[in-house]
Amino acid sequence: MKRRDLLCAGLVTGGAFLHGRQRASAAETVLNPLTPPASGTIPVAFLISDGAVVIDFAGPWEVFQDVMIDQRMPFHLYTVAASAKTIHASGDMQIVPDFTFANAPRPKVIVVPAQTDDSPVVLDWIRKASQTADVTMSVCTGAFLLAKTGLLDGKSATTHHNSYKIFERQYPKITLKRGARFVEAGNLASAGGLTSGMDLAMRVVERYFGREVAEQNAYYMEYQGDGWKDSSGAANAAYLNVKTRPGYEEDPVCGMEVKPGALKADYKGATYYFCMDSCRQRFLKSPDNFLAPTPQRKSM
Repeated sequence: MKRRDLLCAGLVTGGAFLHGRQRASAAETVLNPLTPPASGTIPVAFLISDGAVVIDFAGPWEVFQDVMIDQRMPFHLYTVAASAKTIHASGDMQIVPDFTFANAPRPKVIVVPAQTDDSPVVLDWIRKASQTADVTMSVCTGAFLLAKTGLLDGKSATTHHNSYKIFERQYPKITLKRGARFVEAGNLASAGGLTSGMDLAMRVVERYFGREVAEQNAYYMEYQGDGWKDSSGAANAAYLNVKTRPGYEEDPVCGMEVKPGALKADYKGATYYFCMDSCRQRFLKSPDNFLAPTPQRKSM
């Protein structure tokens, strides 16, 4: 039984859905609308592998699964992976994928969360599946996986703010939009960190079914964020534009704020501190790559 069924049956405490709520104007125009199928459901594939960050896929999963149109669920959700073996997501959550690349239904929406497998077979599946998908969306550092396919070359994207520097260095052909909750580029889209994936999923709902349905869904979920209504990211950019706190340093590799400690390296008379040893090791291999000025790009 779905959670919405439990609520309707009175088995979970909750108020009547949308009682007394003002609805959005049906006249509102949705930019870049998507056309849902005349019949059947919209297949949504969640690409997972070891290390998949739970909120990156579980947040959008909840958004899509809660949508109701004429008392039916319009999205068909499933997980897909390179093999049928159990994957270990963040926090060691264990998940058995619903499908493999060999037998997965053809998706119209693809969700790419942060994860570890960037093997050729994974990249090839993303490229091929995206050809017929309405939207291929990355969440958080899933943007690196999407970028590695080459599909984002010449387009704009965003990712988690701690990864801005690395993303720009690794993918100079992509224009990074700093501070955006999400960025849309044709049939591709990318969300910022973690909870931003819910905003992008809500935006996909809006593109298919309009603002009123998306607002009803947000209300049902008790989701009070408004980031899905505005991709400009002005408020989020202001939130992220915080100077390093006194007594802290910036990791030159990933940009994270760190307390000076044992993870450090001296180079050309200066001391640099790191959030983890992998960042330190990357720095030691090629320090100048992380200290050279980053080329200026258009950004938000």
